[in-house]
Amino acid sequence: MFVLPGVSMASAQDSGFLSTLSDAIGNAAPGSDENANLSGRIIQFIVFATVLSIAPGLLVVMTSFTRFVIVLSMLRSALGLNQTPPNIVLTSLALFMTFFVMQPVFEDAYEGGVVPLLENTLAEDQAIARIAEPFQAFMFVNTRPQDYALFQNIALGDDVVEDLVLPETASETSFRFLVPAFMISELRRAFTIGFLIYLPFVAIDLIVASVLMSAGMMMLPPVLISLPFKVIFFVLIDGWYMLAGSLIESYAPLAGG
Repeated sequence: MFVLPGVSMASAQDSGFLSTLSDAIGNAAPGSDENANLSGRIIQFIVFATVLSIAPGLLVVMTSFTRFVIVLSMLRSALGLNQTPPNIVLTSLALFMTFFVMQPVFEDAYEGGVVPLLENTLAEDQAIARIAEPFQAFMFVNTRPQDYALFQNIALGDDVVEDLVLPETASETSFRFLVPAFMISELRRAFTIGFLIYLPFVAIDLIVASVLMSAGMMMLPPVLISLPFKVIFFVLIDGWYMLAGSLIESYAPLAGG
């Protein structure tokens, strides 16, 4: 049996790390500060690795990324361009616009929860709560009350629905109800914006189709003729500038602090 050098080296490193960790835990006295500090570091590492593994999902469900990427995709469909701009371009644009809008939220979460956790001035459960607070506030101000009430009523049952009072502040909300309510609120707004984007391009298609029919060119596909007109129309009105500005300004009150 042959063993690759890289694999054997990695196995040796892993065994050395595990043995060092085992020795450090074994040498620390039970209940001592050294043992507690080491255990806290291990828990921090596990929490950090878990957050990294679910970070893409959190980016989609708890930020403005959903609205941005759906609107940009519907814009491409309205223009009649199947692969232009490509998916990687639209996703990257939506991602950086999300970072722009969410920067105050990220900063509050980092300064309020991550920094104290790294400095060992805050317990893990308190740090997680402080990290979640800015995202909770962001989702709360961008969620319709009826969407939150939908999931709240379904979860709590019909017996207590009559006595329910919708939360007035973000701290009173539950992530169990807030996250799905925020998602469907974002989907509703994204489809509303997409509908408004579609209207002028549908009008161009109808005008081109009417002209071709009146000219007797019924065998010529109207989409083939209307495509350059839609593209030049979008360019002349500076569509990317208007769309990006409108999408970001829809979050302006929170993005401004």
